[in-house]
This record gives sequence, structure tokens and C-alpha cells, in this order.
Amino acid sequence: MADKSTFLPVPRVSKTRYSSLCSDDELLEEDSDLCYESMPEKRDVWIEDYSSLPSSQNSVYLPVTGRVSAQTAKADSTPQLTPVIKMGWLDKNPPQGSLIYQRRWVKLDADYLRYFDNDKEVYSKRIIPTSSITGVANVGDQKFEVVTHNRTFLFRAESDSERNEWVSVLQDMTGPARARVSSELTLNPMLTSEMRGYLELRGLRSKLYTVVCGDKVFLYKNTEDYKLGIGITSIDMNVGNVKDMDRRAFDLTTPYRIFSFIAETDQLKEQWVEAMRNSIAEALSNYEVAEQIWAEPANHKCADCGATKPEWAAINLCVVFCKRCAGQHRSLGPSISKVRSLKMDKKVWTNDLIQLFLALGNERANQFWAANVPPSEALSTCSSSEERRRFITAKYREGKYRRYHPLFGNQKELNNALCINVQSNDVCETLALVFCGADVNCDTGLPDAHSPIALAMNHGQPLQVEFLMQNRNTEIPRSETKLAVHAEHYMAPPSITHNGFLFKTASMARPITERKNKEEFSRRWCVLNDGNFNYYESDKNATPNGGLKMKEIVCLAVSPPETHGYDHSFEIYSDAERLYLFGTDNPETMREWVKSIAKSFIPQCAEELLQKDFERIGRLRYKDPLNLESSRVGWFCLVASTLHVCLEDGQGQETIHLQKLLELSRDNEVLVLVERGRTLYIEGERKLDFHGWAAAIERAAGSSGDTLSQQQLTEADIPVIVERCIHYITQYGLTSEGIYRKSGVNSKIAALLEAFRRDARSVWLKEGEQQVDDVSNVLKRFFRDIEEGLFGQQAHNWLSTTAVSDESRKVSQYQLLFNNMPRVNKATLRTLVNHLYCVQRFSEMNQMNLHNLAIVFGPTLFQTDGKDYNAGRVVEDLIQHYITIFHVNEQQLKRQLDEITYIIKLRDNLNPKTGPASGDFICTVYLEEKKETAEQHVKIPASMTAAELTFEILDRRKIAVKEKDYWCCFEVNDKEETERPLHYQERVLPILHSLGTDSHLLVKKHYSMEAMLVYLASKVDVTKHGMLKFREEKSLLGLTTGSFNDRYFMLNQTSLRLYKDVRSNRAEKEWPVKCLRVYQGIKKKLRPPTCWGLTVIYESEKTEKQEKQQWYLCCDTQTEMREWFATFLSIQHAGVLWPTEWVKSWAASRSAPLDTRLGNVSLIPLRGSENEMRNSVAAFTADPLALFGNL
Repeated sequence: MADKSTFLPVPRVSKTRYSSLCSDDELLEEDSDLCYESMPEKRDVWIEDYSSLPSSQNSVYLPVTGRVSAQTAKADSTPQLTPVIKMGWLDKNPPQGSLIYQRRWVKLDADYLRYFDNDKEVYSKRIIPTSSITGVANVGDQKFEVVTHNRTFLFRAESDSERNEWVSVLQDMTGPARARVSSELTLNPMLTSEMRGYLELRGLRSKLYTVVCGDKVFLYKNTEDYKLGIGITSIDMNVGNVKDMDRRAFDLTTPYRIFSFIAETDQLKEQWVEAMRNSIAEALSNYEVAEQIWAEPANHKCADCGATKPEWAAINLCVVFCKRCAGQHRSLGPSISKVRSLKMDKKVWTNDLIQLFLALGNERANQFWAANVPPSEALSTCSSSEERRRFITAKYREGKYRRYHPLFGNQKELNNALCINVQSNDVCETLALVFCGADVNCDTGLPDAHSPIALAMNHGQPLQVEFLMQNRNTEIPRSETKLAVHAEHYMAPPSITHNGFLFKTASMARPITERKNKEEFSRRWCVLNDGNFNYYESDKNATPNGGLKMKEIVCLAVSPPETHGYDHSFEIYSDAERLYLFGTDNPETMREWVKSIAKSFIPQCAEELLQKDFERIGRLRYKDPLNLESSRVGWFCLVASTLHVCLEDGQGQETIHLQKLLELSRDNEVLVLVERGRTLYIEGERKLDFHGWAAAIERAAGSSGDTLSQQQLTEADIPVIVERCIHYITQYGLTSEGIYRKSGVNSKIAALLEAFRRDARSVWLKEGEQQVDDVSNVLKRFFRDIEEGLFGQQAHNWLSTTAVSDESRKVSQYQLLFNNMPRVNKATLRTLVNHLYCVQRFSEMNQMNLHNLAIVFGPTLFQTDGKDYNAGRVVEDLIQHYITIFHVNEQQLKRQLDEITYIIKLRDNLNPKTGPASGDFICTVYLEEKKETAEQHVKIPASMTAAELTFEILDRRKIAVKEKDYWCCFEVNDKEETERPLHYQERVLPILHSLGTDSHLLVKKHYSMEAMLVYLASKVDVTKHGMLKFREEKSLLGLTTGSFNDRYFMLNQTSLRLYKDVRSNRAEKEWPVKCLRVYQGIKKKLRPPTCWGLTVIYESEKTEKQEKQQWYLCCDTQTEMREWFATFLSIQHAGVLWPTEWVKSWAASRSAPLDTRLGNVSLIPLRGSENEMRNSVAAFTADPLALFGNL
């Protein structure tokens, strides 16, 4: 017979025996070995991971979690139970209905009703969850029953009063409120049982259903009782110990009893032993270290899969991870990952090691280890063990996802960088260096600090010492990745040190708008060291008056010289909304400080910005059209009128020329920068620094000086003032007699010129609001006042060229001088001469022939007093030989002149006495559909755009415009069954006069516009390619021929190319995009294969032969057609399809025009023959100021 000490004590009762671990219905036979008979139902021994069970198999009465509270392990070995509400002796009736009552010691707490053999027993005979009790009732003298879901327990007290007391307490515990809570306890997926299944308990013939859950082991009769939560007992594992026995047996030993279990197989035995030992470890866990590590928010989640409350760590890799990932870390071996528990390995966790994990944290560590994890390979909390194994091996053994250091592969420079960096407190940089190959045990070459560890000790860097000590024998990740070796010398940013005296004002929470005098500054000793900037009363003081951490700085701004009392000053903006102003009289001192501070807070990804001579540098938040929902961090640097940017998602540095912006606006703390093909939305880290950035950018986007190149420019490098004045005069002034000779109103000229100088981008010239003569004099005065003039330092060479007698040699010399001009001067001269050429072509109406223009513009452009007629001769030659000198496309020039002629004729055909709008053209525009009731007769001035026409129609019909209403003007061709939305800046008058009898203008909503804008915002570059069905319009004997064929098209910024198929290397045809006009729709008689088509019209630019083609493209879907059409429009209109502030533009267009008045100065007569003109020149030479007296 087995040793009785291993058996559970069974109370002896006459004729029958009852197990102390079984309910009273478990009868014992009187056999000699005291074993139970087998249970009537057959149960297979099984065991499984809890998480793999369906929820219907879970017990709703187990604890939600098995984790003990975050405190030190309890010194008392007594099992810790819930406080007892009531306890005492009761008689219990067995379920078989026997008249023999058994005396039991009963305890009631908030969670369970338990009964024991006696009041000394620790382990109960039965545990009944209070949440499973459905009713408690009196059933006779001194008796009461407890009803559960599947059983009724009958108890008898010693008196009625005691019975009533028990019933009252139980009813309070299991009343309606408790029942409601119970009904809400559905099968809980949060249970964390390690293992469960049947185990044989020695001394019993049957098997017990055993559950290891957290820091407890629960015993149940069977799975049915487990599901109901009615168990036999629970064992607190904080007093337990597991001992491996023979074969399939193992003992769970407690101070009160030995539980001898037998598993079904050896493999299951090992799993049970491990699970119970883990439960003991959980019960004995010390959460003091874990709570300290979790104080860093990034350590709240596993560094590998993101599971919450990770309890394991690799003390050399400096990452914290969950239990499931810990197993895979162990498999890497201690040479790669030194795995330690946060709860059990307390001796390992020194204060320095804890501080190291707080300084790094999973987030910063993963910025190195997981910098390049593809989303498809990332782990989740549900990842399998195999997925974890692959990921963790790739991450730490192979270093597959790490961020490679710039010095990777250069061992000498890596070691040198490590020796430099360990002298600072930047452990992140040290981690990157060590795991990219730097030797922790390398020779520093210093006799008193022969290794990096000794060097760190000498410089008082305990965290660096701890990290290096943990990695003295670590195996560096092996990777097949080959990177280029950089030989440049390394300098760790936090190692920057600088000190000296500066003058400082009190910090403030508002922008500095007034000049600070010297009396407002105080002399301070400033020290920049180890990522901290401190200032002291003097260089003798040890305690700083204040300071900043470099990571707190969001912006550094350099003030213009003599802004404040000290000639040179700079401002520091912190993320706490504080502004610090420092000054000095020494420019070299300021440059050194600015350079050192910038190096200390600008990250490595943006270090290119440090090479600039910036006036403002720092970080801002930005949005782009690809993702307007969330903002990202970028690093910005302002140099003169150029904004250099290192964006979060970009590669390298980007440049924004602020003076060439198409639009710059500020709304709701957002700065909107619109350039060709891109819109950038800038937000500040804080309100204070954003206001500084916004003011600086707006100032830089204006005119920065008096030379041509310092003006606000168009994309073609022409000053905005020049382009807008020329455009206005071309539209409204070419027929004005004496244009450029008549003077305007001096006050209006000065005001308009000042507005252009302040912000030319915001000045829009409109007929009726500005007069032609005012605008023409603004243009002349601009060229006369511009610093260095239009011809710059080479002006004398231009003047001397007039002496060349041979005409061809003279033209060649002009060409050479023109080609050598600066970029902006060159573009401006070409544009101005083109304009003057057009003016003299209409001299019959404006009386400004070649000679008149030369007399006016010669002294203006060369900024002379008029005594040297060579200035006029240069202008005369440039206009006369315009086509040759500037290599002009004659066909384009002819088209330009034809358009001007057409506009002039239209204005002349109208009655000049009908009022100020006599130059307007009246046409019929339809609203939404072509019918009589939708007709609108509108006067179309030459300057009216499609957006203005749309606003006019909507305003007449009193239609409110909302932000997302994309109202647009369409050109509709009924015969061709096509339509084309006009671009909002497109002039209506030229389109109107090109319409045939089958076409009309229609204003309606553009329902595809929003989808087109979303599509374009999602594209990195504006290109498109794909297969389309193509048909070219051919005419044979007056009949249209041809069919649709599959062709491959490629569309880029400059051209549309047609290929026979995808594999073709050479394009069959190629068309310039700017020569294409694209319409939506294809006429049905061509029988297109799909209804989603485009009609394309091509007009060549060749001067010798004007070529016009029409062909058709068919797409498979509406979406495909919309994408092609959007790409065409985006390329043709510089990426701007729709105004950024549509509703505001509509409101601005409502302003009423002013009356048109002519200037009151008489025309200076300069007409007649060559001799008459020469006489006028002589008069001008005698009194040059008479000509400009009224300017």
C-alpha cells in the first residue's frame, strides 16, 4: 500500500467513506486501497491552451486575471482569501437524500460559499460561487436551501435564529443587484488560465478536472462543474512547490497537504509541471521593478508584438517584451538576448539598469531596431509562435529592420564615434553604434581610460557604463545588406559644448514687437553642454539661474542686425510657449552660439540645414494633400526668400522659393503655401513660434530688395508687377492713344506702386478699378527705380553696340549680350520687348510707333537723363529685330497678335456711348441645362475669367455657394457630343469667340471634381500610363474612316506618347501636352467600344505648316477616364485645378466696378516722318524733364 502521507485524509464514517476533496455524493467502497470507483461517464484525458478553446468552454466563475496586485510577495505563507463575511458550523444533507446530516464548517465571502470538514482545514470540500446562487429559502425547522443552476444544497442550523441569519446574509449577497451582475457575466475571453484538463489524483479512482489560472490551481469534479464554476477547492500557489516524481507522476506540495497528480503522458506531465511552476512564479512575483520600468509609457507595450504590460526584458538590447515573445528571445541565446524577468530577477535590476530602461524605452529603442519593418512582417498580439520566431530572429539576430548608422562598415570610424559618444548621455546613439559594429572593448588610445567603459566612467556617465557592461560579449547582428562606407569624421550632436557671456532679457510668453534697449538685458554666463543650455549669474556660480534642454527647443531665430540695443541678437522658442532673447555686440560670438545651439537640437535627418546661413530654423508640423487628417513633423530653415525643408516622408532636402509662390494665405493658425504642383499646410508646434514663422515667411515671400531678382516672381522668373501691368495694358490699353506717353494721377500711381512693392501677389488689376495710364506709368516708374536697372552692369555694352554699322553684326552682338544676362533680367527683357512689339503693331490706333516707344523707354530702361539717344536706339533695335534677337516662334507671335486683334474688334463693334462697359461682349450662358428658362445674357469683359462668369450666373439666380459645391463653366459642343470644364482662371472671351454655332457655355456643378482632386492628391508625381482604345480621325474622299485599337499611352509633364503595346521601346507618336485640348465624350456615330471616352484636339506649333488633328481615347471605366482627364488638366494648369478658398473667392468677386476715366494730360505729339521724329528727339534732348514733368 502506498505511503499514507501522500494521501488526502478521508474522514471515517460508518459503512461509507467520503473523500475530503469530493462532494458528499462521491461514495467510497470499503476496499483495502481506499480508491474510488471509476466515474460512470468516460472521460478522455486532455489538456489544451486556454486561448484555443471556444468561449463556450470557459468558466464564468474563475478570476478575470490570475495576476496578484503590484506589491511585494507576502511574508505570511497562509493562503490569502477574500475577507470572510460569515462563518460557522452547519449540518449538510447529502444529495442522495440520506437522513444522515454531516457536520461542516461553512465560510461565506464576497465570491464564494465554501464548506470544510472542520474549522482547521485549509482546503474546502466544495466551493460555490455566490454569482451562481439563484435562490436561498427556508424549508422547515432550522433548515434552508441554497439553489444553484444545477444543484440544490440543503443546510441545517442549530437554531431558527441562526438559520434566519444565514438566509438573510446569503440573500443580501445573492439578491437582484447581484443577479444582474451575474447575468452580465458572459463567457469571459479575458481569462488567463495557463492550462486545464483532467489529472488523476492519487487515492481516487476518478480524475479531477484541474485548472491552472494565474497564481491558483482549481480542482473540479468534471467539465460541467467547471463551466458552472462549482469546484472542489482552490490551491494558492504562493505556498506551493512542484516536485517531479517517477514516470508520469508529480507532487504539488503545500504546508498543509501534498497533492500527488498523475498525467496521461510524459509530455503532458512536463507541460503541467511547467504551468504550475509558472503559477508559483506568478504568485511570488515582485512588481516593484516592473512598476518602475512601466513608469516609461513606451514600456507599457511589448517592443515586438505590442502586448500590454510586458514582464520580460533583454537587458543588453534594452527592450521590454511579453511572455510569448520572451520564449523566442531565449532561443536566440544569451550572446544575443539576455532575457530577465521584471518580477523575479530582482537582484539583476540595479538602479542604473532601471534608469537605462527609462532613458531608452521601447519607443526609442525601436527607432533603431524596428526602423524599417514592413507592415506585412510586423507582429501583432495574435501572431503565432512561428511568426514570432521568424520576426525576432530577423530583428535581433540578423538586424534586418535596424536603422543603419552612417558609419556602418567603417570599423575605425565606428570605434572613434563610440569613444566620443560615451562621454555624453546619449545612450540611443551608443546603442546604434554598438549594434552597427562598434567594438565595446576597443582601445581608446588614452592611458588613463583604455576602453570606452573606462572613458564613460571618467566622464560620469553611469548609464553609458551600464549599457556597455551589458554588451561586452554581445553578438552583433549579421546582415547581408551592403552599404556604402562613409569616411567622413563623426561628431555626436549631444557632445557639443560651448560657453561664454551673453546678454539676456527675461523670458516672455508673447512675440517681441518692440525694440529692447541695452538696459533691459542682463549679463549672464551661458553654458551649453550635454544637451542642456544653462545660464548663470556669473562664471563663478555653480547653480544656474535657469536653463533649457535642447529637446525642448522648437525654433531658433536670428534677428536682423541692430534690431535691439545689442547689435546682434537671437531668439530661442521652447515647447513650453516661452521666448528667450539673447544679445551681444560681437557678430562672431553670436554666430558661434547660433551654430552650437542649432547643432544641439537639429536631428541627424535634417543636418543638411545646418550648412545654410539661416535666419530661422526649427521644427513645424505640416500637412500635405496626401494626408490632410493628420499632421507630421518637418524641419524648416529660412534663408532669405528660400525655405529649405526636410519633411518626415521625404528623401533629402526640398526647397520652396517663397517669392515664386502662386498663393500664400494664413487662416486659423495654418499657413498655406501653394507652389507649382504642390500645396503645403504648415502648423506650429505652439502658437508663439508659429506666429514668428508665419510673419517671417510672409515677409520673405514679399519683395526682399530693390533689384529685379529680389522681386516677387512668376514661374517664368518675371517680376509679378511686370507681368500684371503688361497683361492689363494688353487687354485694355493697346488702343489707348498715347499709351506710355500720357501721364496718370500721381497719387494713384504712387499708391499702386507701393501696393505692388508690399505684396505684388495680392494685387489684381481690374478694368474700372485702375486706369490704363496709371498702370502704364507704374510699369515705367518700376523700371526707372529698380536698382542696377534692367541691363545691370552691362548697360554700357548695350549702348555701345548701337555704333556697329553692320546690321547683322549688331544683331549678333545683341544676341550675345542677351544670352549673358542674369536669369531674371533675361526673362523680363524678353517679356517687355514682346509687349512693346505688340504695342507698335497697333500704332495706327495708339499712335505709339517704333520711334515713340524708343524715346519713352530708352531713358526709362537705362535710367539716363535722356541726353544720350543711344538708349532709345537700343530699344528701337530690340523691337525692330525682336524675332531674330530673341529667336521667336513666328507662328506663336502671329497667334498672339490675332487674339489681340480679335479683342480690339469686339470692343470696337460695341457702342462706345453705352457707358463704362462699352468694351463688353454680350453672350448667352445657360444654367444647368440648355433651355429658354435657363438662359442668362451676360456682358463678358476681356478680363473675365471662368470663375467670375460662374459667380455672376449664380449671383443672378441667388444660388448660395457651399464649400464643397464645385460649380464650373463648361464649353459644350452639341455636334461632337463633348464638353470641357473651363479652368477657373481661363479667360472666357477668347473661348467665346472660338465657339462654333453648335457650341455654347453652360454653368453647372462639376460632380467629378472632388474625386479628381482626391486622386491627384494621392499621386506622388503627375504622370499616368496604361492601355487605351485609340482611334484617329481620318478622312478619305470626304468620309470618316478608322477604328478603335488598343494602344499603350504614357503621359508626363511635357508630352503624351503612343506605343503599339506595353513592350514597345519606341513611341509611334508623341504630342506636346500644351498643344492638346481635351474634351469629355465621343460622338455616338463613331460607335465607341465604351461610353467612357475623351476627344482630343491637337494643334501644332510649326510655323511652316499649321497642323490640326482630332482623335479619340476610350477607357474601360468611368474612374479610369476621370483619372486620365484629371492628369491632363493638372499638367496643363501647373497642378492647380481648383482655388483653395472657393467661397472666399466668390465673396470677393461681388465688388462693384468703378467708373472709367481718362487722364487729363494731353498727348505729346510724336508722329510723322523720320525727320519729324528726329526733330522731336532733338527737342527731348534739349529739355528731357519736360517729357516726365507729370510723372
